[in-house]
Amino acid sequence: MLLPPLSLYIHIPWCVRKCPYCDFNSHAVRDELPEADYAAALMADLEAELADVQGREIGTVFIGGGTPSLFSANAIGKIIEGVAARTPLAPDAEITMEANPGTFEQARFAGFREAGVNRLSVGIQSFSDEQLRALGRIHSADEAYRAVASARAIGFDNINLDLMHGLPQQDLAGAMHDLETAIGLQPEHLSWYQLTIEPNTEFNARPPTLPVDELLWDIQEQGQQRLAQHGFRQYEVSAYARAGREAAHNLNYWRFGDYIGIGAGAHGKLTRAGENSILRRWKQRQPAAYMDPTRRLGGESLIEQDELAFEFMLNALRLVEGVPVALFTERTGLAPDGIHSRIESAVRKGLLEADVHLIRPTSQGRLFLNNLLEMFL
Repeated sequence: MLLPPLSLYIHIPWCVRKCPYCDFNSHAVRDELPEADYAAALMADLEAELADVQGREIGTVFIGGGTPSLFSANAIGKIIEGVAARTPLAPDAEITMEANPGTFEQARFAGFREAGVNRLSVGIQSFSDEQLRALGRIHSADEAYRAVASARAIGFDNINLDLMHGLPQQDLAGAMHDLETAIGLQPEHLSWYQLTIEPNTEFNARPPTLPVDELLWDIQEQGQQRLAQHGFRQYEVSAYARAGREAAHNLNYWRFGDYIGIGAGAHGKLTRAGENSILRRWKQRQPAAYMDPTRRLGGESLIEQDELAFEFMLNALRLVEGVPVALFTERTGLAPDGIHSRIESAVRKGLLEADVHLIRPTSQGRLFLNNLLEMFL
């Protein structure tokens, strides 16, 4: 088992208001944000993690949430500086931060760029004010337009837009209008994904009326055609990018790379090559518990040997181009013979390509990804 590339995920859990569809670890702001205390907790958390990475270089950083752009540029700068002071950070590291399009956050974009953020991921979700209200978003369509224009004017040249489809009572025309509007803003990357109802969300308790399956299929099919026509290549289930602008941080996840997770509710995965094992570690979800050093660690466990194949495929099979068979052995320490029969079975069912050197889902396999994954359980 070889050491894979290493990334860093930083979770900032606060947002102005919890969206009814959101199942991420996010908490509505009730008082002044504890920026200094939380940043100090992040650095202490990172220092505790470093014993397991032994000076390995961090290639990508992703600051997610919540709404990280609620933090001041000064706080974000200190966090990035703190990371660079404690561990090797690649000179060309991709440093992504999620941002809300709201006017309040836009005013901070220049400071975020100066702080070292070089990739901005803007949570648009829709360009329809009616849909934004239905989704519980606090920004308007006009603020979404202005956020992208503002980021460009400041100098961001690597922008992702998050956009949903299959929204409450959305028709094909509405979904295509949203997508074409996003394409017209000329981002380098689009995360275009279907709204799903998750457990423990407000939408799960009070489900909205969503489009029927036939309409969802039409939206997906026409949307993918339009994205391709405009130079966006689908490289993952819900990720589309212009040439060379794929999200390096997310690609490391999908290729079963390693990542440190710091922040409330953050998860990490670290390969222990000498022990031929992989460790998962997670942190307390509640910010107050996380900031208490005696309670910070939520737990940790080794991935069992009989779970490794599924864990690898859970990520790798999301990639349209698949992964080399050799990567399976490199990242899991397992011989490919152990999954040969399952690969052959998936090929016979038309879910995997018939290529002895590549594990790659067919278009049918991507469509029935859960069925394909079950074959590796």
